[in-house]
Amino acid sequence: MIILNTEDRRRTMWNILQREEKPIKGTKLAEEFNVSRQVIVQDIALLRAEGFDIIATPQGYVIPKYKENNIIKKIVTKHFNLEEMEEELRIMIDYGARVLDVIVEHPIYGEIKGILDIGYKEELDSFMKKLRQQKAEPLSSLTDGIHIHTIEVPSEENFNKIKDKLKEKNYSV
Repeated sequence: MIILNTEDRRRTMWNILQREEKPIKGTKLAEEFNVSRQVIVQDIALLRAEGFDIIATPQGYVIPKYKENNIIKKIVTKHFNLEEMEEELRIMIDYGARVLDVIVEHPIYGEIKGILDIGYKEELDSFMKKLRQQKAEPLSSLTDGIHIHTIEVPSEENFNKIKDKLKEKNYSV
């Protein structure tokens, strides 16, 4: 599909993102509109500036779709290696959480946030595989393993189970 009008391309991109349940890679959007990846990045930035809620995840661009009855919570945790990181995230999703982000408090830069948007096993597996392949360091490596997650959970009961399990595994701070 080729849309020459910039405004039409952005509106069509917004419509595509609204329809999709899963994130869409910028390269896929670039192919769809026959433009460069950089044009897509600029379009997304302009849509955000207009107030459209679009997040960039490691899996691609997505419009967050929060479940009506779920609650948003913050949890402070720590881990020291990728295996512990994976187990910590798996505990959260096993109890029905969607891990929205990771936040660290850097002594120089202040709060640094990374979007995760991980809610099921395949997303976690994909994230961990990419992390290992890229030999990337998690944000928590900047703060001796201590970090904060924003999570979406179905109930206080599930949140308490997550806290209890993380405490049992010594991931709680």
